[in-house]
Amino acid sequence: MQSKSQSIQLNGYDFSISKISTLAIDLIKSLRPAQWSKNLLLFAGLTFSHNLFSMAIILKVVLGFTIFCFLSGCIYIINDLVDLDKDRYHPIKCHRPLAAGKLTPILAIQFTISVFVISSISAYFLDSFFAMICLVYVTLMVSYSLLLKNIAILDVIIIAIGFVLRAVAGAVLIDVEISPWLLVCTLFLSLFLALAKRRHEMTLLAHNATNHRDSLSAYNTTLLDQMIVIVTTSTLLAYTLYTLAPRTKEIVGTSNLFITIPFVLYGIFRYLYLIYHKNEGGRPEILIFSDKSLMINLILWVIFVIMVLYFK
Repeated sequence: MQSKSQSIQLNGYDFSISKISTLAIDLIKSLRPAQWSKNLLLFAGLTFSHNLFSMAIILKVVLGFTIFCFLSGCIYIINDLVDLDKDRYHPIKCHRPLAAGKLTPILAIQFTISVFVISSISAYFLDSFFAMICLVYVTLMVSYSLLLKNIAILDVIIIAIGFVLRAVAGAVLIDVEISPWLLVCTLFLSLFLALAKRRHEMTLLAHNATNHRDSLSAYNTTLLDQMIVIVTTSTLLAYTLYTLAPRTKEIVGTSNLFITIPFVLYGIFRYLYLIYHKNEGGRPEILIFSDKSLMINLILWVIFVIMVLYFK
């Protein structure tokens, strides 16, 4: 028989220590830590401003990254609450804690409010301007979860703007200028990944696609393929112009960033290969780190960027 010391009262219910541990794990999973890699964009401003080896600035960005992860996690929970029934049609999303019935909506809401309040206060004390960007991001993404994700084309644009806000937040946090070209590159690359995800949903869910996401009724693979071609071209062109722009040389102190273009070119082409030959692209945050070729290419790109910027 389980002793009283091995149980805890929560919302009027008795839970054993093992149940509390399981509940805590499910709450953490509901924040989708696997997708926190998207927030690494906060380090873009740090890297390109020649502050990569400044421990004080690194610590500040790490704290900002942590706060942003928890805030974005709150958005994921809100999105799961809104899509609770629809996620059960999805072969992957049906295993999420809320869709699988491991968490109750009430508990998820209480947890979200607590995390949001603590994260918002922390963001304000870290940097008030950074907190403002966080608030804009949260407002935009809540609007996306409640309404905008059901509007075709606008849905992927909102996702891309969310990535741009991440890059802006990282620059604002350490008070450095970030190139407009870099923001444009982020916008187009994010659109590329979002459209690839929509295409994967269309092919994976087939006739059940509209049951999962209303906006998918306005898409078809031909339209998505055309959009992917456009943003692919735009991404490569924008990055090339960014590396060659005179203003970039003024900001980063070198004109040699163009040598990193082949890595961007390969990364885009490899991702296209995975989309069309391997039918991947549904979870870019996982695919980028699970595909060895993409991972090696990303590491090499980072190494060459650091070499160009810091070892002239």
